[in-house]
Amino acid sequence: MIHYPAKILIAFGEAIDENKKFLYWLMNNGYPELAALTNALHTNDEAFKWLMKNKYPHFGAYVKAVWDDEKALEWLKTNEFDLMAKFAEASRGDENALKWFASHKLQIFVILSKKVYAYKQRKLDDLSDYHKIQF
Repeated sequence: MIHYPAKILIAFGEAIDENKKFLYWLMNNGYPELAALTNALHTNDEAFKWLMKNKYPHFGAYVKAVWDDEKALEWLKTNEFDLMAKFAEASRGDENALKWFASHKLQIFVILSKKVYAYKQRKLDDLSDYHKIQF
């Protein structure tokens, strides 16, 4: 993730916030993996499968770790995807992980982590409110 240009990470952040314009821009401008990552974060199983099939297992593990899969987080650490593991922890709201990114002058990951965390909380709130459940 650290090798993407800042403007691409900003577009990714907008896509996390469910701005479809940025999602499609990522998809159509050479970053389908970030579009798939966004959709997988939004609980799209087909996007998760695409990540796994197209050699982005670290992105798939990140998604699962964000959604509290401890084995996925451990897989990231064991396979030396340390930045992705830290990103997953920060995206879960871990203050130490957020501070780590800030102390390493990686503010974009603080912002992205907070966007992912906010999305996850909204999604969990929707799932717990029976008025919002779609049948």
